[in-house]
Amino acid sequence: MESEYVTTPFGRRPMSLAMLLKQRRGEAIAAGTTRNKWKLFRSVCEARAGLDVTDRALTVLDALLSFYPEDELSSEKALVVFPSNVQLSLRARGMAAATLRRHLAVLVEAGLISRRDSPNGKRYVRRGREGGIDEAYGFSLAPLLARAGEIETTAARIAADRQMLRTMKERLTICRRDIAKLISAAVEEAVPGDWERMSSMFQTILQRIPSAASVENLAPILEELEKTRADIVNLLESHEKMQLPSASESQIERQIQNSNPESISEFEPGKTGRGAADDQQGMKPDDEGLEAQANGGDGPRLTIRMSAGKPKSFPLAMILRACPDIADYGPGGAIRSWRDLMTAVIVVRAMLHVSPSAYEQACSVMGPENAATVMACILQRGGCIHSAGGYLRDLTRRAERDEFALGPMLMALLRAKSSAVARVS
Repeated sequence: MESEYVTTPFGRRPMSLAMLLKQRRGEAIAAGTTRNKWKLFRSVCEARAGLDVTDRALTVLDALLSFYPEDELSSEKALVVFPSNVQLSLRARGMAAATLRRHLAVLVEAGLISRRDSPNGKRYVRRGREGGIDEAYGFSLAPLLARAGEIETTAARIAADRQMLRTMKERLTICRRDIAKLISAAVEEAVPGDWERMSSMFQTILQRIPSAASVENLAPILEELEKTRADIVNLLESHEKMQLPSASESQIERQIQNSNPESISEFEPGKTGRGAADDQQGMKPDDEGLEAQANGGDGPRLTIRMSAGKPKSFPLAMILRACPDIADYGPGGAIRSWRDLMTAVIVVRAMLHVSPSAYEQACSVMGPENAATVMACILQRGGCIHSAGGYLRDLTRRAERDEFALGPMLMALLRAKSSAVARVS
């Protein structure tokens, strides 16, 4: 156990009452106290901000601990290490002598070590006949062990604060993303509301985020952002509820149109294109047909009539079977209506770096529902497409020349999915 006496500094370094107090605190170690020196050092590193020490000072403390022969610091054993300046400098990553002395002073001032100066100021040890240490002069690690409980508590508090701050920053980032994309979706879909004021208020809140964030200054900002997000979601949900009756009527009308026997026909295997359509349905010469053959040509061909130069959309359930990945980007991670698909495509378009002009052109040529379906197909085949924007513009040009049919693309995805399921089973 460390002997309880006071040592004054060697040479011209003065003694002070603060130094005396720190020495006495360093000697006040409860009997039986032990700590693994490296675990305790890790706690010191965690609590560095609360202990007012620098990272270079911790390098010196690491070097001092390496001179202690055992892994356990114990109140029952001598805690003085006595390396020479040369050896200490080597273990401190080659730190210069002047820098070494400065950081040793920082550790002493922080109350993590204390000096045990010899009569001549040198560091050495005097051993007894049995080889044990009778007296050692150098640096005592007793203050570090005496403050072990305090250091560990401080380290745990700082770690908890850091984790809380990390979680808060993640929530803040998600909230910022949600608000920005919800406002963008509301503006693009012409949802009634003062979205300009909402966007201005959102930007004002963002400007208040400090560069040096802490739990205290982020908490009120996060609360405001979450409240803003909740208000936006309530507005959008209210608009959605108002649109439900008209949406239901539109869906019923679409089902009636799709059930019209004149709009779907089966062709003979050898007959395709306008001539076959005219023969089978008596269509006018300026009508066009869109064909998609499922099951590799073994089954009937599905033809969807064109209206006003744009193809009618395929059933939403069929699109979701062919392109299941798009559902992850829908509201709440699901797509239940065409509106949900349009909302998901807005997110996917930005994620795939497709410009608004490219998507608007596709909507103009193909129609909004089919343009959204094409984006879902592009997402599903993302690993095979290097430039989603360029690919969409190419499909749009082909659609303008009546050289692109959406059906075969969907059928290919359905066949690929069926093949994958068959291989797994």
